[in-house]
Amino acid sequence: MCSVGGPLDIDLPADRVETKAYRCKDCGEQFKGIGKRPMCPSCQSEDVVEI
Repeated sequence: MCSVGGPLDIDLPADRVETKAYRCKDCGEQFKGIGKRPMCPSCQSEDVVEI
């Protein structure tokens, strides 16, 4: 599967995938994400901090 730009909406088993909580510095949205470069699901900004 290939994705170009933007987040994917995939349900992953919680017991197999470690997610981290993030807050977007641009819009303030809080979300859980995975990977080295999480992206805000609301505004697609990569300017996020782990909380």
